[in-house]
Amino acid sequence: MNATPLLQLEHISLSFKGVKAITDISFSVNEGEICALIGPNGAGKSSLLNVINGVYQPDQGTICYAGASRHRMRPHDAAVQGIARTFQNIALFKGMSVLDNVLTGRNLHQRSSWVEQAFNVGRAPDEATEQRRKAEQVIEFLRIQPWRHQLVGNLPYGLQKRVELARALAAEPRLLLLDEPMAGMNRQEKDDMSRFILDTQREFGTTIVLIEHDIGVVMNLSQHVVVLDYGKKIGDGTPEQVRVNPDVIAAYLGTTH
Repeated sequence: MNATPLLQLEHISLSFKGVKAITDISFSVNEGEICALIGPNGAGKSSLLNVINGVYQPDQGTICYAGASRHRMRPHDAAVQGIARTFQNIALFKGMSVLDNVLTGRNLHQRSSWVEQAFNVGRAPDEATEQRRKAEQVIEFLRIQPWRHQLVGNLPYGLQKRVELARALAAEPRLLLLDEPMAGMNRQEKDDMSRFILDTQREFGTTIVLIEHDIGVVMNLSQHVVVLDYGKKIGDGTPEQVRVNPDVIAAYLGTTH
């Protein structure tokens, strides 16, 4: 695994109407690793993902992604540069099929004009075939072929979470941000999702930053763990290092050192 940082956050702070959500957070994520963001509810984890992919603009600090430093990231620029995202609350098109939802993840890979697409001329026919082939590959990879033509809104919750991952993977991301991909899942569903996340890292070399509350899952899945509490970083290291960090223990157990 390459030890070169793909993502570096330097002194990131974010506030909403004067209330600090994130305070002076710095850490790096190496190319090809799985990094978990953990911490109690309200610690600032989702806000930090929103800073990385440009939904929120930080009050201060620098984001360095793929060697380029910037004070802010725009969502479209993030997507073009290979940053994909799933959300804590499922954000799929419930009235569309699984396949059509996954195809929306291919939008940035389309080169034909809207005129060509509207009249199915020029580059559009061949491109449509290629985009569908790529989408079907992801559907097969995540083992959701039996539901490819079903409406997403009719699927069980765990399958919907898998479809959302499929849509993100269809974009062929270099950096994948997963906001609680296993929230609300039973043990079997969590085991399946953990396996798919590991397979994504191993097969595609994708760098993954995920938020997860199940500490057992985090310790088994991640090479790197960053711990937040009240918008501040209180831990940063390997799972083994974080497990014995007294600040982390205090934050989770409500104890003093």
